[in-house]
Amino acid sequence: MAYTSSTVPRAAVVGTASGVYFMSIFGALWAYTGIMGLQGWGLSLLLVLAVVMGASLFIGGFSLIKASRKLTNQSPARDVTRGKRIRIWFNLIFAAEGVAIAIAIALCNAAGHSEFIPLVIAMIVGVHFFPLAPLFQVNLYYWTGALLCLLAIGTWLFVPAEFTLGEHRISGFMSITGFGSALILWATGLSVWRIGRKLVR
Repeated sequence: MAYTSSTVPRAAVVGTASGVYFMSIFGALWAYTGIMGLQGWGLSLLLVLAVVMGASLFIGGFSLIKASRKLTNQSPARDVTRGKRIRIWFNLIFAAEGVAIAIAIALCNAAGHSEFIPLVIAMIVGVHFFPLAPLFQVNLYYWTGALLCLLAIGTWLFVPAEFTLGEHRISGFMSITGFGSALILWATGLSVWRIGRKLVR
């Protein structure tokens, strides 16, 4: 449904803010994964940058919530019904993602290839964005999912599982996948925040 400036319901902006929150938090977690892959190299600076990036997006989401207070809480009955359906499907997709990640971790550990865990998780996270795109009517999520999948595949094909940088031994899979996924999610969060700003304007 296309909203005009006078018909945008508060729930639409709050939903957008929730997307920003998710991207900020999980982007920070992926950044931490990348930092762990560096095994101590640049630890303090990178941790500060990750916190600043995640916190900035989180504050951006909060600003959307604050701006949404001037909007009406009234929504057409069909929007309320659709909102309930979206929440149900989102919970199912999120749960399926969690189960798939747990199974993938167990299989990688059982096979003795724990180094593949970041790649497999990035692939699963990427795939989970494809059903979210039509669910939330955000075509950007198709790009997010595709980029995460391509990142995992490209890292597997072109990056060594481990390499040395000076005197530091680096986990290539963990660092590249971690930082790459963080940047993708943060960029997605920034784009979603801009969508939210357009709604409240």
